[in-house]
Amino acid sequence: MDCFASLAMTVFCSVGAKQTLGRNMTETFDIIVVGGGSSGCVVAARLVKEARARVLLLEAGHSHRHPLLDMPPGIFKMINGSKFMTYHKTVPQEHLNGRAPDIPQANVLGGGSSVNAQVYMRGRPADYDEWQEILRRENDNPGWGWKDVLPHFRAMEGNNRLHDERHGVDGPLLVSDPGYIDDVSRWFVQSVQALGEPFNHDFNGPSQRGVGFYQFMNRRGRRSSAAYAFLAPLERDPRLTIRLKSSVCRIDLDKGRAVGVTYRDAGGGERRAAADEVIVAAGSLVTPKLLMLSGIGPADHLKSHAIACKVDLPGVGENLIDHPEVPIVAMANGPYGYYRQGVGWRMLLNGAHFKLFGGGRITSAGVEAGAFVNPVARDGEPTIQAFCVPIVYLDRDTLGLVEDTYGLTVTTVVVKPKSRGYVRLRSADPKAMPLVSPHLLKDPDDMRMMVEGQRFFLRAFQTSPLKERIARIGIPDPNDLSDEALANHCRRFVKTNYHPSATCRMGAGDDPMAVLDSRLRVRGVERLRVCDLSAMPNINAGNTNAPAMMLGSRCAELIMADGSIDAGRGARADAAREAL
Repeated sequence: MDCFASLAMTVFCSVGAKQTLGRNMTETFDIIVVGGGSSGCVVAARLVKEARARVLLLEAGHSHRHPLLDMPPGIFKMINGSKFMTYHKTVPQEHLNGRAPDIPQANVLGGGSSVNAQVYMRGRPADYDEWQEILRRENDNPGWGWKDVLPHFRAMEGNNRLHDERHGVDGPLLVSDPGYIDDVSRWFVQSVQALGEPFNHDFNGPSQRGVGFYQFMNRRGRRSSAAYAFLAPLERDPRLTIRLKSSVCRIDLDKGRAVGVTYRDAGGGERRAAADEVIVAAGSLVTPKLLMLSGIGPADHLKSHAIACKVDLPGVGENLIDHPEVPIVAMANGPYGYYRQGVGWRMLLNGAHFKLFGGGRITSAGVEAGAFVNPVARDGEPTIQAFCVPIVYLDRDTLGLVEDTYGLTVTTVVVKPKSRGYVRLRSADPKAMPLVSPHLLKDPDDMRMMVEGQRFFLRAFQTSPLKERIARIGIPDPNDLSDEALANHCRRFVKTNYHPSATCRMGAGDDPMAVLDSRLRVRGVERLRVCDLSAMPNINAGNTNAPAMMLGSRCAELIMADGSIDAGRGARADAAREAL
């Protein structure tokens, strides 16, 4: 079927610097954005569109244009092995009995927004008010509280159901209700309600608490990634230059100022590009690596790799935060859910239904329902997020440990973890993967909360209407639900929720571990900013893709407000070229 066939990859790569270039020549731009993920796409697009800046966007990965990426559930066919993902093998985790689980990260234009499950989640207002409190001692703080970031979320959002002071309808990012809801998802929602949790029609509304159906970044069976939403409308704009399969080796510094980057192009050749300002948006695992390769980071660590320290910033690579996720898996007593819906005759039938009627299972992201609960203090702020997946779903290093059959998986996630890990250099070779140690569930409070979350949702499995559809629970062992047994289950199965954050965090000037100031500027270096999830002072409660886009939007706003670029220079250059 053509909806599952491979499509030719396309790259919109207009030339912003009108020069005939050899390998040893340097291109010149107003702005260089390193990393074409969610935040990188947004900051590049806003600077081109609103500041009329000449922007070079360098992305190490592939084009986002692929049928399996476009379809909401397509990523489930490739998440456990694909060129569109980079699999960061963590260092052995002693507290997890030596396990070294992967942290997959996007290797594609659009970043996480091109490969994730598309859940649209901002977190709660208290998350951003916490950022503001952390940064309040900054004299130049532009404001990071909820009232400051909400306009960015709202302006980007094109919601198909909600329109109020929290939600926008005119933005380029298409946010929608699930195109299809499986019965398993409905039974999950009803069972959690039966446990006393309220139905929540908007997890981005006044309260997170409750159970309901997520909204997603897609529309009519097509993903709305940052690449599609923000870059595609500019693909004919000569100010925007996008280079794929282009990996940055280092940021070039001169007298304490970022002046450009050195990168390897798609052919493997080394090139240089110069700019008035460099923005790093390579993700929480690669951004600190790139800063350290450029001589910005902990002096002793850089010295151990024979890298000259240009700016001693001990916080680079520290404070790694990720949402830990642990599954509960049950086998169904009937043909419920999405088991084998993407193979054989079922795949053909689903594809035909979508092509003929524009609906059906292909319009679902594969997960439709979820919940936010506090298992210990039921009326308190939620401490656990849950996702209901109507299949047996496990990660790469735990595949095969439960029966592959009809079933469902509920994953529980600690939304405000206390555990902190790190990212460090493996070597001074830019091609080497960084050393990553996430320390998931290492803090005892995180483990206690995860155990309580598991116990709460196991009760949901034993509550109508779910309990009538379940044959047996596969994991954890339903015959031993002691704290010790559940903790052992968590150690065996905990994995990333794909939200690594805070490795180059913003902080007050008197915080020795702060890498960025409140305007996203790298301390000690002029004209260098970071705007991806590594900039977070603390992780938000919930999925992180929408906050990543907000950070990109905020970065563009700050650059324009600071006068870092001449907003009229691009227009004058265009006029001069036309005159010639």
